Amino acid sequence: MRESRTLEYKENLSSNTFLKTISAYANYGEGKIIFGINDQGNIIGITDPVNGCLNLENKINDSLSPVPEFRLEIQENTIVLTVYEGRYKPYLYKGKAYKRNDSSTVEVDRLEYNRLILEGCNQTFEEITSFNQQLTFAKLETEFIRVMGIEKINKDILKTLELYSDQSGFNNAAALLADDNQFTGIDIIRFGDTIDEIMDRESLENISILSQLEKTLQMFRKYYQYEKIEGAERKCIDKIPEKAFREAIANALIHRMWDIPASIKVSMYADRIEISSPGGLPAGISEEEYLNGQISILRNPIIGNVFFRLKYIEKFGTGIMRINHAYRNALIKPLYQCFSNSIKVILPVIRENYDLNEAEQILVNILKGKEKMSRSEIEKAAEMEKSKAVRTLNSLIEKKILKKTGAGRGVRYTLK
Repeated sequence: MRESRTLEYKENLSSNTFLKTISAYANYGEGKIIFGINDQGNIIGITDPVNGCLNLENKINDSLSPVPEFRLEIQENTIVLTVYEGRYKPYLYKGKAYKRNDSSTVEVDRLEYNRLILEGCNQTFEEITSFNQQLTFAKLETEFIRVMGIEKINKDILKTLELYSDQSGFNNAAALLADDNQFTGIDIIRFGDTIDEIMDRESLENISILSQLEKTLQMFRKYYQYEKIEGAERKCIDKIPEKAFREAIANALIHRMWDIPASIKVSMYADRIEISSPGGLPAGISEEEYLNGQISILRNPIIGNVFFRLKYIEKFGTGIMRINHAYRNALIKPLYQCFSNSIKVILPVIRENYDLNEAEQILVNILKGKEKMSRSEIEKAAEMEKSKAVRTLNSLIEKKILKKTGAGRGVRYTLK
């Protein structure tokens, strides 16, 4: 196995650089360091593994503050050190905190360090006391009157929503929901035929995130909805499902990192909308779990609770499933891209005509309702020669209608 974010090899015990990796694992997630294996993955072995374990234990206890939970095992003349993610972050080596960057270990920056301190105190950024305590909540009050039927927002309701306490006053979550605040918000750009052609733009900042959501939806309706007259009826048609767009924006607002001074980017094109949100996946959730909606970890649970009460979102991590359900009958599905410091959602325009030729339409019909098919299975079902099938499959992949997975004989095709 190659070295990775959760696995590191050390040929011997002479270097102390492994202590940085222990800091990284304790701060960000469980990992292993195997001593007695070189960088190529070949077993070299440790001459005296029993004394080696004692030496490692002493180094960890003397060098890490606080000392994380770990386990040492001897396996085939190698020493396997397992480090567990700790509760009392940050875990420091020589006064510095570290994280894993793929297969290397790097020092965290000041922003990351502050996040570790908050996490060690079992606190989130939205719980920190707001710099501004002169907050008003006209928009929040209007929405709660509309949805919940209350008469007005008072201190007791704000306490129930965890936006205010008698000890510390308003927190950052309250500031984000207030009518005026100091936070960046959503930057919306409507492009023409190229990215050099900007048709419309609106930057929403320093206002309630509820107002940001509302104004973003207004701009969406301007470009992606139209009326169609059928007989005596006038119907509103969505080029992109509004439910999917609303869900994507609401999730971006409640899951983004608000301590990053960057905007949520909404890029509107003729054939799609791209929504980029600052902050990667929350710690403890994999990309597969995120895409399948298996685990719901709210980065901003206080804001998430308010959005849930206002019926903007479902509480139990169904955002992606709801977006996908809105596209259940569409040929081209939404795309999700996870990066280290951002998440992008791409919502394609639903078209009635995808300009498919006869061969492409045959393959699409064959693959409908099928989880995965090999090329040979598709050729047989379509009664199509190999060269034509390959050309058609590649064409559908270029049009982003098909997805290709696997390698060699394990290659499979499925509709996106």
